[in-house]
Amino acid sequence: MIDRSGAGPDRMAVGNAIRHDWTRDEAEALYRLPFPELMFLAQSAHRRQFDPTRVETASLLSIKTGGCPEDCGYCSQSAHYDTGLKATKLLDRDEVVATARRAKAAGAERFCMAAAWRSPKDRDLDQVCDMVSAVKGLGMETCVTLGMLTPPQAERLKAAGLDFYNHNVDTSPEFYDRIITTRTLQDRIDTLAHVRQAGIKVCCGGIIGMGEEVDDRVGMLVLLANLDEHPDSVPINLWNEVKGVPVNDTAARPDPIALVRLIAVARILMPASVVRLSAGRQYMSDELQSLCLLAGANSIFIGDVLLTTANPQADRDADLLARLGMTSSLSARPAVPAAARESADASSPA
Repeated sequence: MIDRSGAGPDRMAVGNAIRHDWTRDEAEALYRLPFPELMFLAQSAHRRQFDPTRVETASLLSIKTGGCPEDCGYCSQSAHYDTGLKATKLLDRDEVVATARRAKAAGAERFCMAAAWRSPKDRDLDQVCDMVSAVKGLGMETCVTLGMLTPPQAERLKAAGLDFYNHNVDTSPEFYDRIITTRTLQDRIDTLAHVRQAGIKVCCGGIIGMGEEVDDRVGMLVLLANLDEHPDSVPINLWNEVKGVPVNDTAARPDPIALVRLIAVARILMPASVVRLSAGRQYMSDELQSLCLLAGANSIFIGDVLLTTANPQADRDADLLARLGMTSSLSARPAVPAAARESADASSPA
């Protein structure tokens, strides 16, 4: 794939076809290309599948927070750790629909509902299906993340009108056991298969900055790219600092250029997938976000909070996209002057 003659990458061989047979060596060779070459290849792959000026927007709501029996070492919602987060009951349907309606008015195209479960009980799934149908009725795309699913549960969600199911692999196969012991990677792959078989689109990505190496990040992308079908959406999350969880002992925020390289490789390996900048954008400058969008990211979460962590406000997102000449459902919102944004940022809690 990479021309070793000194002429640079074989540009005609990269991004022209959807592949499911990527090797680690190929992906790592892409990652380590000179930055201009990597960006060129990622942009080329992006433009073959998408309008490079268009950014998808989604909003995320925690419909059931905390008390999760899994021991994911990065998560504030695990019952294994004392993070100061109190467990809540499943939200009322009307409250969820009202939040979705506000999210739509704020510019969200997709509404994602997350519950901190290992797997849903059937009685809980009844309520979630009702929420899905109601949000779908607002004219929004729907997404849920509920933990592991059985095939009949996936079929029920499909019948309720669910568009996407989020279930992340989190990291590479080699690093996985260092952060989670209560659920295997194969458990996650099995749930993805059940979702696909039910006809629901898959949203699957991972988290970086937990102490993994670059080859773990690349390995995670290779794992996703070699699934029988690529995820329709690939969220890339920067780990958010959470007091009381084991990942605090290993976490290291990635170099900004390393993040851009990872986004570019994700775009090349999975050219038809939407690549989403998810958690951690509060740590990213406008310039870094812009580079990620140029590298092939084409979706963001909007709103003030993602589950239990902060997120840049929609006005700031709209202003950035306007300055870049990029369009989204936020484009209809009036831009907030830079001075007003800076004043709001200065007064916001860290």
